[in-house]
This record gives sequence, structure tokens and C-alpha cells, in this order.
Amino acid sequence: MRRLTRAPNAAIAQVWADLLCEAGYPATVERWFLSSAAGELPPDQCLPEIWLRHAEHESAARQLLANLERLPQRRWYCPNCGELVEGGFEQCWACGALMPRD
Repeated sequence: MRRLTRAPNAAIAQVWADLLCEAGYPATVERWFLSSAAGELPPDQCLPEIWLRHAEHESAARQLLANLERLPQRRWYCPNCGELVEGGFEQCWACGALMPRD
């Protein structure tokens, strides 16, 4: 096994591990509960880690995570009120209308 990276929190760590597994790179999250030791240990040493089962997947797995950082954000105008909605929102924050599915 090889450590791939540290994640900022357990939720993101699990999302990253799930995406890696779906792409065919078996991964696990380690140090799930070490955050409770922050203060006794340096906080940056208590972050959850993503570990790969097979070392030969490392470069492809790193590329997959790097590509996640460059995902374009959606922008759409609400068909109901005309509000510009940015980011990952699928519902208008002004009127609650759902994003159109074209």
C-alpha cells in the first residue's frame, strides 16, 4: 500500500477514495479518527489519508485527483426569475426553481 495524499476532512477523504475506487484504483481512508488527537499531536499530522492498494496506480490516481481540482463550475440562469446561479447548485437560491435539464 502507498499513501497518496491527505484530505482536509473525513467527508472529502471518503469522496476521493470512492472516486478512485470507481475509476479502478482501490483506495482506503486511513486515520479516520485521529482528528480527536489534534492538540496533543500537530493538527496537520491528524488529517485523514488516502492510501492506494497498488503502488502502480499512483500516477494515474494522482492525475485523477488533480483533474478534480480543475472541474469547471456551472453557471445557469433561472428560467423562473432570471437569477444567475453559479457553482454546483441545481436549484435557484432566489426562487427555488430547479435547474433546467437540457
